Amino acid sequence: MVLTLQIILVIAAILMSVFVLLHKGKGGGLSSLFGGGVQSNLSGSTVVEKNLDRYTIVMVIVWLGCIVGLNLIQAFAG
Repeated sequence: MVLTLQIILVIAAILMSVFVLLHKGKGGGLSSLFGGGVQSNLSGSTVVEKNLDRYTIVMVIVWLGCIVGLNLIQAFAG
C-alpha cells in the first residue's frame, strides 16, 4: 500500500510539473522574455487551456491525497 502511494505520488508530481510548465504565461514573467507575453495578450482562453487547468487541478488533488494518505499510514503504523 505504501509503495503504491509512493509511486502514484511521484507520477503525480511529474505530471503536475509538466502541466504547470505547459500553461501560457499571463503576466510579464519569464514567459514574456521568450515571446510568450505578446501571444497571450492576443489570444483568449481556449478549450485546450481550460482542459489543461482541469488536468492540473486533478493532479494536485491526487498529489495531496497521496501525501495525506502516506502521513496517515505513518501515523497509525507505529
